[in-house]
Amino acid sequence: GINAEYGSREDYRKQKELDEARKSGLEPAEQDEFGVDINPHIPQYIKDAPWYLQMHGPTLTHQRVQPETVKSFDGVAKIYQKGLTNKVATKFRKGACTNCGAITHKKIDCLEKPRKVGAKWSGKDFAPDEIIPETQKLDFEGKRDRWIGYDTTAHDELLDDFSKVEKVKQQLKAESLNQNERIRQETESRSDSDPEEDEYKYTEQANMPGTKFDNKKRQTVRNLRIREDTAKYLLNLDINSAHYDPKSRSMRDNPLKDLAHKKPSELSFSGENFVRSTGQVKEIAKLQLFAWDAGERGSNVHLQAEPTKAALLHKEYVKRKDEFRGEVSNSIVDKYGGEEHLKAPPKELLLSTSEEYVEYSRTGKIVKGQERVVPKSKYQEDVYVNGHTSVYGSYFSAGKWGYKCCLALQKQAYCTGAASRSGADAPKGAPNPEPTTSVDRTKSLMELHQERMVEVKKEKKKKTQEDRENPLAREERLKKVLAQLDAKAEAEKAEGLDERKRKYNSMVEDKGPTEEEMEAWKLRKHMANDPMANFSHDKT
Repeated sequence: GINAEYGSREDYRKQKELDEARKSGLEPAEQDEFGVDINPHIPQYIKDAPWYLQMHGPTLTHQRVQPETVKSFDGVAKIYQKGLTNKVATKFRKGACTNCGAITHKKIDCLEKPRKVGAKWSGKDFAPDEIIPETQKLDFEGKRDRWIGYDTTAHDELLDDFSKVEKVKQQLKAESLNQNERIRQETESRSDSDPEEDEYKYTEQANMPGTKFDNKKRQTVRNLRIREDTAKYLLNLDINSAHYDPKSRSMRDNPLKDLAHKKPSELSFSGENFVRSTGQVKEIAKLQLFAWDAGERGSNVHLQAEPTKAALLHKEYVKRKDEFRGEVSNSIVDKYGGEEHLKAPPKELLLSTSEEYVEYSRTGKIVKGQERVVPKSKYQEDVYVNGHTSVYGSYFSAGKWGYKCCLALQKQAYCTGAASRSGADAPKGAPNPEPTTSVDRTKSLMELHQERMVEVKKEKKKKTQEDRENPLAREERLKKVLAQLDAKAEAEKAEGLDERKRKYNSMVEDKGPTEEEMEAWKLRKHMANDPMANFSHDKT
């Protein structure tokens, strides 16, 4: 029947016509209680609200999320109170901790040191109650947020401490700059001295490598030697050799003077005086002089405290010094000329000589001296197998490769020596020599095996033909073999032998079975699946 909402059939027809007009755009769309247009193409079963909601008029509220079903979660900025309250009990309360007297936990959960007499019995020194945090309503991200409930005011204390440290650093830096400026002004006011004398003065004050001398404490700290190294005093045990000072652990003279054929730089130890003037010692001395000069001019450079900074500054100083020298030399060349003399090649290229003696022919080939380098390969070379003295591929004949030593064309064949080379030197087109009974060359194992197989096939074919012509002979041979098997079985039974206890390799000298023996074994074989196997049969 017609829905009671429309009343009569005429109302229902009018409503349908109105819906069609709204879908085609001839009439305006319906509006809900909020004044929002309702799509006319929405089906009726979605548009109609359930009866128990008691909706009046067109609406889609029942299809939207209801506010009472939405879960609310705590925000990130919410701070959870933690710690202790200011509430301290004056007497013991029922259900409180018997150890400290706090009402918020039991004795088993108390974190305070166990008292000799608990607060329940002593009635004094009650601990304050803890703040019980409220239940946290957190979503998926809130449960995994490490900063949830963090009080940002605690970070302000850290910022205050950091700002105080920065202010102190700025004050110290300003005082250091003022002191450096004062030292620089005092240095400029002094009379200029000879730089060479200053260099000698600084060199005398330089410490030995591996030592650190403190003028205030008047003590020297030395680095211990590596225990794998041989001690200096054990290099030469002669009494008259170089003197070793045990207090300073120094040996200034060379203890290995007897090795005159070797240079001092090739020896493991050539004395402290030699080490002091070789290797990177000079570079370290230059760095120390640069640090001292820079310190007197107001720069805060210390080789031991900031070695990287000192090295970089010295590198930049050397670079600028070289650029300045280059500018001076260029200005001199521009003023006086002579640039062509500076572009001459070095003496090593002008007089290039070597100790290698090489003789060449008129065509440019090497006659004597340097040998031509043979290029190396990643593959194995000169590997001889099966007795050959040459590799496979060293001989080619009739479109096939072979071995040059025996002229064999089959790969992996055994070498037959010079016997197979008898007919190799014959000229092409010469008649083949007549076959002789004597063997011209030693046959290979493959050839011997092939000949053996041919003979076996001939014998088998001959035997089969004889059996066809005389079938009684085959039966006689079979009976003879069966009789031999019976005799062998009786002998083993009499001696107490068992085939299952036969020793390993006990039949190593036996030959392969013949056809008659195989047929006799099949006749005597016990077939477990044969239904007639339990019946007695004639042993013929």
